[in-house]
Amino acid sequence: MTGFLVIALLLCLLKDRMSIATAWEGEDFFKYCPILRCSKHGPEIRFPFRLESSNTSSLCGAPRLNVACSGQDTILVNPIYAQYKVIGIDYRHGTLTLVPRVDDSSRSCRQKLMSAALPHSTVDNNKMESIIPPLCSPGYVVIVRCITEFTPSDRSAKYIFGPISCLSNTTYFSYLVDGFAHLYVLPLDCKVVPDSLFPMTPDNDEFTPSYGSTFQKKAAAIIDFSGMEFQYCSSYIFRDGIIGNCTKCEYGGRRCAFSPQRNQAFCMNHGSHVKVIAATSSVATLVILLLMVAMALYLSLKTRYNEEIHLKVEMFLKTYGTSKPTRYTFSEVKKIARRFKEKVGQGGFGSVYKGELQNGVPVAVKMLENSTREGEEFINEVATIGLIHHANIVRLLGFCSEGTRRALIYEFMPNESLEKYIFSCYSNTCQELIVPNKMVDIALGIARGMEYLHQGCNKRTLHFDIKPHNILLDYNFNPKISDFGLAKLCARDQSIITLTAARGTMGYIAPELYSRNFGGVSHKSDVYSFGMLVLEMVSGRRNSDPSVDSQNEVYLPEWVFEKVMTGQNLVAREMTEDEKEKERQLAIVALWCIQWNPRNRPSMTKVVNMLTGRLENLQMPPKPFVSSESHETP
Repeated sequence: MTGFLVIALLLCLLKDRMSIATAWEGEDFFKYCPILRCSKHGPEIRFPFRLESSNTSSLCGAPRLNVACSGQDTILVNPIYAQYKVIGIDYRHGTLTLVPRVDDSSRSCRQKLMSAALPHSTVDNNKMESIIPPLCSPGYVVIVRCITEFTPSDRSAKYIFGPISCLSNTTYFSYLVDGFAHLYVLPLDCKVVPDSLFPMTPDNDEFTPSYGSTFQKKAAAIIDFSGMEFQYCSSYIFRDGIIGNCTKCEYGGRRCAFSPQRNQAFCMNHGSHVKVIAATSSVATLVILLLMVAMALYLSLKTRYNEEIHLKVEMFLKTYGTSKPTRYTFSEVKKIARRFKEKVGQGGFGSVYKGELQNGVPVAVKMLENSTREGEEFINEVATIGLIHHANIVRLLGFCSEGTRRALIYEFMPNESLEKYIFSCYSNTCQELIVPNKMVDIALGIARGMEYLHQGCNKRTLHFDIKPHNILLDYNFNPKISDFGLAKLCARDQSIITLTAARGTMGYIAPELYSRNFGGVSHKSDVYSFGMLVLEMVSGRRNSDPSVDSQNEVYLPEWVFEKVMTGQNLVAREMTEDEKEKERQLAIVALWCIQWNPRNRPSMTKVVNMLTGRLENLQMPPKPFVSSESHETP
């Protein structure tokens, strides 16, 4: 029925499209693609731009050059730039003028500025193809906070602006810094403020009227919420050169149009009327029709997508063999999980339920629900943890893959995750667990499990999500590494691997996963995550707490480093001399693990030796938040 509906509706639309296409030559173009506005004084919207909410064909605009109306504002159809509005389109020069959509009603300068920052996904390399248009290679700036005030030199003024009075106070000073500037140009007490990425016209963009404007002027425009000009583009190879052809048309006093028959842009004299968007019954009817088509297509594509994932998983399981963890049917999984009555946890990819095998062995059943990576997390878990037997790695006992339903069955960990015990801990059991001697045992167990993943298997396994939540504790509080959904296998002799995007949890992700300027991605990326985990264990503080105002938050590695350097305890409780030494030993090992330069981090084998060795044999590491070529691993 769904297929019939799709075919019928598409035939109707195709008939209309064909009749339009045959007439799209010469003066008829603006009949089917009229000039529009979102408001009386808003910018004209015409080819190569298309107003997405209008009753026009997709051929009325170049790929990815879509805008929409939000009230009286004209906005880009792209979630990355949703907090900006278009106040001008210069079709002759091929530029857009953007300003932040900020609320001026009694909000502080900092709140208004941070509301215009770009979201996290801007740094996701896997999505860069979809987020760059319609801006052509924009530059970026970030807010940097320093404890001591300094005035940028004439040379550094090309990429540093500030201090910014409305973002500074008596304890720190804020600056805008070019996102492509090197860290060494800043004093050592400076750090980047999270979520403070802003677009800026690049200096090499000679097509913008502001070309040649200094960094100081452009940075001031960001602080003042003034208009910023960017060259627009479409990255599709289909219609390559279309923007250049259109700017030539406009520069010659004519309008740019598009011929679907010739699949190219052409110039024509303009004389069409400009229309302001208005809601009509015909538009509403078309919207309903399109929604029906979209829903039918969505259901059809989703079914096909699920079938492809199912085939991919089944091909993997066929290669995987039958001698490994048991494969169960979904009905068997329901019996094991006792119809999913007792939920014991929630992971990144689904819910976890307590269950029991036929022989009475308690198990944890994870139902994969939030899959967005084509079954990759299921395959990763079975391919890695299913082949591993180690005292410090949770054991996979079985799995299920039936249609779109997938489940993983693990040994049950009654004491839940390490996260439960190291933050806000008040029970007697908890207090006993976080004493330095026990913390060393737990850190050593995690390190041995990671050492086995990196060196003990036929293939090296990189976990990419080491954090307290993924460290489970058995009946004797022995740590076990879990959740291999983001893991990646590689050859044991492969030092550097390639990833299309950063993966992991914010606060535990190594710098090189964000930018290759810090070095290549390798097993040392897991070492960084381990170091952050140990810092949280030994301090009882989160390295990134969303409930804490970032203005008052102290960078955890910096705080631990200063405590260790001055010989102070990291926690406020009575400790023996032996416990103080163990706490200091854990802190020093962790600070070595989170060095920004991956080459300065120890391997997990070295970490095991450092944790089992004596404190006096450990060297004090350099500040971990500064990349230094002059220091080597102890």
